Amino acid sequence: MLKLPSRFLSLLAFLHDAIVIIAAWLMAFALRFNFHIPEQFIGYIWESLPIIFIFHSVAFYSFGLYKGVWRFASLPDLKRIMRAVSFAALLSATFALLVHPSIVIPRSVLIMNPMLLLLTMGGSRFIYRAWKERRLFNSIALQGKPVIVIGVEDTSFNLIKELSKNPEWRVVAMIDPSNKLIGREIMHTKVEGGLEDMAQIAARHDCQHCMIAMPGSRHEKRRLAVEAARKVEGMEVLTLPAMSDLISGRVSLSQIRKIDVEDLLGRDVVQLDTHGLSSMLANKVVLVSGAAGSIGSELCRQILSFHPAQLICLDISEYALYTLQQEFSQWVTDTELVYLVADVKNQTRIQRILQSHQPDVVLHAGAYKHVPMMEHFNVVEALQNNAHGTYQVAAACQAAGVPTFVLVSTDKAVNPTNVMGASKRLAELICQGLQHADNSNTRFITVRFGNVLGSSGSVIPKFREQIAHGGPITITHPEITRYFMSIPEAAQLVLQAATMGNGGEVFVLDMGTPVRIIDLARDMIKLSGLQEQDIRIEFTGLRPGEKLYEELLADDENTLPTSHEKLRIAQARSADARWLANLLEWLSNIPHLQETQIKQDLQRWVEEYQPDTRPAPDVSLRGGALSLDTLPSPSQQIH
Repeated sequence: MLKLPSRFLSLLAFLHDAIVIIAAWLMAFALRFNFHIPEQFIGYIWESLPIIFIFHSVAFYSFGLYKGVWRFASLPDLKRIMRAVSFAALLSATFALLVHPSIVIPRSVLIMNPMLLLLTMGGSRFIYRAWKERRLFNSIALQGKPVIVIGVEDTSFNLIKELSKNPEWRVVAMIDPSNKLIGREIMHTKVEGGLEDMAQIAARHDCQHCMIAMPGSRHEKRRLAVEAARKVEGMEVLTLPAMSDLISGRVSLSQIRKIDVEDLLGRDVVQLDTHGLSSMLANKVVLVSGAAGSIGSELCRQILSFHPAQLICLDISEYALYTLQQEFSQWVTDTELVYLVADVKNQTRIQRILQSHQPDVVLHAGAYKHVPMMEHFNVVEALQNNAHGTYQVAAACQAAGVPTFVLVSTDKAVNPTNVMGASKRLAELICQGLQHADNSNTRFITVRFGNVLGSSGSVIPKFREQIAHGGPITITHPEITRYFMSIPEAAQLVLQAATMGNGGEVFVLDMGTPVRIIDLARDMIKLSGLQEQDIRIEFTGLRPGEKLYEELLADDENTLPTSHEKLRIAQARSADARWLANLLEWLSNIPHLQETQIKQDLQRWVEEYQPDTRPAPDVSLRGGALSLDTLPSPSQQIH
């Protein structure tokens, strides 16, 4: 097919509009006089036409009417035409009424002319687009694999439009989960039924593919759509990213992917107080500890979107920090990025960093977090890093006058049965103790949440690996449950809590409904195209320090609502300055204590701590006790 150069196409568009300008001016007079124009007005028409033509031509060019492509004409093009026609009409009226009153132009002509121009110019562009799309649609109508689109949102319209141009796919029907538009047509595609009609519609069209285009719907509705599609034998379920992942409204076929377990565990889009976040972060200096970990790196990404003056990324792992630096080197940002290798336990180093950079906000996400690894042989390191390291950073912030300090905590700090959870509970109490110190100008805020999808040590990547190797999938207990949240959502809510706290609060995130790990494993098996009988599931027993279920509140805690539906404030036990001084003295002595003595002492500092007395696992290369988790590298031990 011959492709004409863009300049030639722009010239054709201009010639079209030139003819329309003349025709609309003549038609406006003809309509005004019921197609019997008086002799004297014919002279006025030809006298005024050159000026009118110049006004409109200049306006059309100035408003960029010849930069677009007619085949892709859309609402923004129509708005551009309206602005150009309105401006030209204003110039024409000024000329007719003020500049050259000797040329008599009826006022009705000045009104009808822009209306005719808008109708003709806009109509011709959209007629051309419809003609091209109909030709394209008809040319591939019998090609490609048949596919059903589930959802009737704006995204569905864009998806069908893209699929109609691609010979690989052929949209044969749509499904409306709400049953409100059944029988209607969108882009020549009929809405044939609801989710309950999925099997019949698929059989009618001999279709084995469906695409879920519901990024704006709540997670519960998306999950129902997935479950309805999975009930159809042989149906392959594809989806679009969630709304939080879609950068623009335009759908790209490259965004279509197979349904994954994260889609079943996914959650609704978080509504953020962007004004409050902008006030806290824009043009400010922000420091994130543990910046190269799963939570810390996402915090950095979210913070960059609010354009701080400087973002300090601090982490103990040189390699992980280098990886983060390489990622951000591809970003276009006006924020100064500083990468610092530092240990949060190094008091002198932390103090110098804070005094040198004077951050406005510090988010402390650096911590050892793997329960089994910290439970035995690494108890001292867990307490020194998670508890004493938190104190060093928080106290240095207080001394440097940092306005806001945010501690990223965990649900494992609630009624802890392991050292990792107890160390994080100590970190919470340390922040509350510092908050109660005299003359403290720092707001100490704690945010507590559960497991995040895709974090280091997450069970999902491990299950994928086990399925890829043909099984078995190893689970500690058939009734074990966990909360799940996406990393972006967790980071967003941590930042949101930072804008809301006055100091001393422990914010608890709405983690949704807990998920049974065995149900998660079964979902992953099915999504892999296998049946439960194809992959064996083995139960290995709870590991030391591991709970059957996680809690977000201790036995003696209640919560208070906040202005955000996904954030609540725990009425947690607090600590004072005297308690904090005694704790610090004990923490300084723990390197000289035995592990059993440390765990006994922990019960005095964390009253709700109930240590697990089971023996340490066999960590030899032959041992099978660590089969559930990938042993994390040093860089993975930082949030």
